Amino acid sequence: MFEYEMQQLRQADLLREAAQGRKASEARKARRSGRHAHQDGEGRVSHAARRFRFARAA
Repeated sequence: MFEYEMQQLRQADLLREAAQGRKASEARKARRSGRHAHQDGEGRVSHAARRFRFARAA
């Protein structure tokens, strides 16, 4: 009986850990999408456009 109870406790721990992992993954995804949402609102600016902004000096 003791082994069965230990297995039940371990199963509950694993389920709790899995739920925490899912929440953490969802939070990372939400943070990433929130971080990129304001940048992609008006479109991206390429880095090549910044490089040739000014004419070269003679």
